[in-house]
Amino acid sequence: MALLGWIIGFAALFAGLALRQDMPVGGSSTLSSLLLMLAILACPMVWRETPLGISRRQRIMLGLTLLFCVPVLLLPAT
Repeated sequence: MALLGWIIGFAALFAGLALRQDMPVGGSSTLSSLLLMLAILACPMVWRETPLGISRRQRIMLGLTLLFCVPVLLLPAT
């Protein structure tokens, strides 16, 4: 499980940093912020215990919420 957390954490971190560099679409700054938050949520080194009272289940639910918000951010603004 920790290996999966490391893989997701690094993927989200590098994707967020790449979006910060390029900014190809309109909502890319928001999307990069969400990816960087997901990288923090997925990092097993930071969340080894339950600091600040946030459990593993709450982190998983928050990460899934961040992932499911991505299509809403990519919709064109009218």
